[in-house]
Amino acid sequence: MAAPMATIILTLTAHTTMSTERAALLLSQWLSPAFPVGAFAYSHGLETAVAEGAIADATELAEWLTDLLLWGAGASDARLLAASWQGAADTDDTARAFASSAERLRETELQGAAFVATVSKVWDHSNDPATYPVAIGAAAAREGLPLDLTISMYLQAFVSNLISAAVRLVPLGQTDGQVVLKRLTPLCERISKDAMEGDLHELSSLCWASDIAAMRHETQTTRLFRT
Repeated sequence: MAAPMATIILTLTAHTTMSTERAALLLSQWLSPAFPVGAFAYSHGLETAVAEGAIADATELAEWLTDLLLWGAGASDARLLAASWQGAADTDDTARAFASSAERLRETELQGAAFVATVSKVWDHSNDPATYPVAIGAAAAREGLPLDLTISMYLQAFVSNLISAAVRLVPLGQTDGQVVLKRLTPLCERISKDAMEGDLHELSSLCWASDIAAMRHETQTTRLFRT
């Protein structure tokens, strides 16, 4: 049975102790391309999709990323992050089991490990290894960051990184990339609201083309990205 809404609101309020302005600044630091998680090295299978002709312009990129946000890693990572923020048991095990391929698992494990290594030294957090969305959720809860803002900014950083990869791979103009990001930002906010309860029973994925692209990337001959 789902938790009553009043319980959820009380739980979220108890975690949130930082002002929105300070929270946004901290999340901007954690999710910046300058933060040492190596996000620039991962394309989430996008490199194969471009190489095989599935993405050739800004419109096709926007459609691909929209599907990822609604039905793929965007939606699932948002729920995993929320569950971690709320302290749900076995969230990291679930995240690892939910990875659809070896490279997808490596992507979330290595970025999570790099994130944990840095926040453990700079913010004196635990250095226990965790997958990336789980690590973000746990760190955000410890710092008292609002869950909805954390998920929204995580998702925007996720698609922003893939847009940056597409700018190099398609190739795509920088302005076109920003147009795509602007188009997807409201969707990041919407998915954040849908994922707030962190119900892991609702985890699902319908992005088979993306999953298959990630699997095919494992044997792709010429590669710029690790995934």
